Amino acid sequence: MPLTSFIIDALKSLKDPESGQDIVSAGLVQGLSMTTEGIVSFVLDIKPSFIKEGGILKEEAESLIKALPEVKEVYVALTTQREKKIPSFAKENVPGIAHILVVGSGKGGVGKSTTAVNLAYAMHALGLRIGILDADIYGPSLPRLLGITGQPTSDGKTMNPIQAHGLKAMSMGFLVPEDSPMIWRGPMIQKALQQMLRQVHWGELDVLIIDLPPGTGDICLTLAQSTSLSGALIVSTPQDLALIDARKALGMFKTVDVPVLGCIENMSYFLCPHCEGRSDIFEHGGVRREAEKLGVPLLAEIPLHMKIRESAEQGIPLGANKFSEKEAHLYQELAKEVWALLS
Repeated sequence: MPLTSFIIDALKSLKDPESGQDIVSAGLVQGLSMTTEGIVSFVLDIKPSFIKEGGILKEEAESLIKALPEVKEVYVALTTQREKKIPSFAKENVPGIAHILVVGSGKGGVGKSTTAVNLAYAMHALGLRIGILDADIYGPSLPRLLGITGQPTSDGKTMNPIQAHGLKAMSMGFLVPEDSPMIWRGPMIQKALQQMLRQVHWGELDVLIIDLPPGTGDICLTLAQSTSLSGALIVSTPQDLALIDARKALGMFKTVDVPVLGCIENMSYFLCPHCEGRSDIFEHGGVRREAEKLGVPLLAEIPLHMKIRESAEQGIPLGANKFSEKEAHLYQELAKEVWALLS
């Protein structure tokens, strides 16, 4: 059991004065930690209009946690950050697309693009109409992950997405040679993204999955402010360095009012391709603990497995080939959960 689990359970007995939810589920509890010496600290993030109730809630939380047997000291800070929003903008739908789902990570190298592609195919396997847009203008991965070469056709006004494995796909990697550097400034990047999103003949889609670039820069922010998004998924590996950036990504989506559907722990553990023995190379469970702190669900723990790597390098999503049926089941379960959350 994670060190702070019993504290989270205790805090769930307190109610958010605004929503009536418990304060953990409502996202009021931030940065919860406990040392081995029994020192507990966390932040209560209250809206300014509820600051009086927040003071009472702070005292209740301190008394509640201080009474727990393993706790020696309690430090609770009261902040009013939740209404410091980035100014809102008019968010537009994309005609014909029922849901737009973004997949972000905050950090590169955590397998976000591989996760997005395998999730897209798993949702297609459920009978859904799925598109996938590669929003990483500087380092597009979609052509390799889907095994696509060639350029999309165009009528001069709109482009047609390239279809592969039952998915409709669009990426800057289809338009620019792989070895050509993208030496573009921010405004050009934003324009290219909007063209790939809005000047592509997507047709009728149940879900368009957008694979975001790493970080919380202009592309992520502009997309979140300008487009009506149904939700976001955060992909991270279990290490602290990756989790730090995952927190930033989650914070960015909350700031611009994009619902975070949940977290995915990628490379959660290593599965030996010979004996199927499991090894926790990283600190397994880091994303689960972080998700508990932030009040969002952990949707999947995807292992580090040779077949997942081989499938990505071959440009074939898991499930579209026969040798990876067992590993594809993990993404199939994830797809069912994500679709349930969207619909």
